[in-house]
Amino acid sequence: MKVLVTGASGFVARHVIEYLSTHGHEPIPTDVVGETNRGSVADKSFVFDTLSKIDFEAVVHLAAIADLKKTLDDPHTAFDVNSYGTLNMLELAARKKVSRFVCASSANVYGAPKVNPVTEETSFNPRVPYDYSKVAAEAFAMGYYRAKGLPVAITRSWLLFGEYDAMNRAVPRFIKSCLENQPISLFNSGRDTTAPCHASNYGKLVVALLERSEAIGQAFNFGGERVLSIRELAELIKKLTASSSELRLLPPRSEAESEPMVSYPSLEKMKDRLGYSYNIDLETGLKRTVDWVKKLS
Repeated sequence: MKVLVTGASGFVARHVIEYLSTHGHEPIPTDVVGETNRGSVADKSFVFDTLSKIDFEAVVHLAAIADLKKTLDDPHTAFDVNSYGTLNMLELAARKKVSRFVCASSANVYGAPKVNPVTEETSFNPRVPYDYSKVAAEAFAMGYYRAKGLPVAITRSWLLFGEYDAMNRAVPRFIKSCLENQPISLFNSGRDTTAPCHASNYGKLVVALLERSEAIGQAFNFGGERVLSIRELAELIKKLTASSSELRLLPPRSEAESEPMVSYPSLEKMKDRLGYSYNIDLETGLKRTVDWVKKLS
């Protein structure tokens, strides 16, 4: 299957593209950077004049502005790309009569849940522009599914990590500090809790969503099978790297963060409906990422 992948230069997309390529599909990349099919999903002329000329049978829509600070500083651009860019791609997919449109949302739509694990029926509680932009993107996607019959599937992911990740994100930042035996700063004492997962596992999920009819019209939570606090994650990385780094337990950066964010997904729907199982466990994924950071150094 020929699969158009938006946001192709992002680290998650690179894992998705690798997985597609090794599991019988032909990924076609597009992004605002790079040499192939270069342009923005928010640009209607690019979407409907350039991308429309490409032969593809499915779309994996990963393009987004995910940096929370950028979306706070410039909410207009965040909505333009994350929400209306999604709308542009949905319309293109409908015109092309694709067999599947995989829409990458985020666990952020749930905000700070009152009950864990979070199920797909948990009420949305967005807090910042990024969260709201993903709520809007999901609404557009489900609107196209219900009104136009576009075969949509939605993912809501927790913390993904792996090779190609930005070095200022938690896992590669912790690894780099550990390899250099430098202190690791943990705001709010590292009490935030999540379910980290290697991004290659997300690539496997995408393939399941493309191939299985049970995915159509559904949203699926996605994260790792193990639940850890950010402090526990840092301690695990410290152990795997045999590091002497000190964990510095710092106060919250703001009043809003004084209550720790504890959020992790129920994986039952994904496993039951898609028969999903993980290829890479947490330690293996972290070791792969450690090796990648070492090569960068």
